[in-house]
Amino acid sequence: MRLADWFNVRMFNMVHGNNLVYNTCWEDPRLDRIALGLGSDDNVMVITSAGCNALDYALEAPKNVFAVDMNPRQNALLELKMAGIRHLEYEDFFDMFGRGRLKDAVDTYHQNLRKSLSTWSQQYWDRWIRFFDNRHRPFYYRGTSGTFAKVLNVYVDRVLRVRQWLDAILDAATVDEQRQIYNDHLRERFWTRSLKFAMGRDATLSMVGVPKAQRDQVDQDYDGGIVKFVQDCVETVFANLPLIDNYFWRVYLTGEYTYQCCPEYLKADNFERLKNGLVDRVSTHTNTVEGFLRGCPERVSRFVLLDHMDWLSNRFYHLLESEWEAILNQATDDARFIWRSGGLQTDFVNQACIQFDGRSREVGELLSFNRSLADDLHSRDRVHTYGSFYIANMAA
Repeated sequence: MRLADWFNVRMFNMVHGNNLVYNTCWEDPRLDRIALGLGSDDNVMVITSAGCNALDYALEAPKNVFAVDMNPRQNALLELKMAGIRHLEYEDFFDMFGRGRLKDAVDTYHQNLRKSLSTWSQQYWDRWIRFFDNRHRPFYYRGTSGTFAKVLNVYVDRVLRVRQWLDAILDAATVDEQRQIYNDHLRERFWTRSLKFAMGRDATLSMVGVPKAQRDQVDQDYDGGIVKFVQDCVETVFANLPLIDNYFWRVYLTGEYTYQCCPEYLKADNFERLKNGLVDRVSTHTNTVEGFLRGCPERVSRFVLLDHMDWLSNRFYHLLESEWEAILNQATDDARFIWRSGGLQTDFVNQACIQFDGRSREVGELLSFNRSLADDLHSRDRVHTYGSFYIANMAA
């Protein structure tokens, strides 16, 4: 391995192996619901991330939602949300996970939430529950992605001095109004040489969960590389798609959600539905995807794989093949799979060789892709930071 590659891998592992990385999910579950077509008999496996989308899928009342993540801190966050749903009133729950701050959070945790957590999660939140008890730095500016958002906001406020225009564009009533604000007041002032330089650094990308393999895919597939890709994505979000309900960007630009612009699990009616039993359909599992599936007692019909296969696409390709072998051998005959990629294509998935039904097969032979629906949904993605989106079924 080249020295630069070795350093980048060590940097990424240091960030992701010792920290809460994601404090909110960065995938649009509105699209996922359409793509998955969840029913009451479905067992869903999703990579946990921050747990927002696992709770979103539970609102569709599937049989089970298995939230799986190698990072126990991500599962600890979902466990804390589940405990809050079970034991808090809505206003306190929204203060904690909507505004990212709760008065007397430490006392509330010890009195109402701690008893519902696993031992590992108790130990983690015993130390870090103070993330929610600081009115100057809310929870959504914690963790590695939150720290990046905090630094970006300091840059926006103290260097660029465009806060009034960001607030205005977030509250714009129409896309035309957004586009005018972006073109007149933000585009030229925001994309400074220093910001472009920072966005092209692997250390910066590691903080927001972009591994070297994913960055290489974008550099290879996208004209202008990673910096132009990020710039075009941001312009699409701010000038071409409605921001009025885009809670993904709002929370990182303001540090909090609003009642009108937030994930579904934070809305009052949905909170009550989860409290009344749907939250019990969600379970957390600290494991790899392969490790979980090889020990799972039930067949899985819906798989939400996020973008993690990008991480395995070069040096860890053997793990990708082993994972798909576990996925397809544990899948039901009508299983559906969705995933995202930083690149514009994921041929490395189709070319993976596995043992299936007693013989060697390529994964691409065993899947049937719905490319038209995937492309249509991808164009409407409120996050809009991925290069491509995939929906596949087990081939007949």
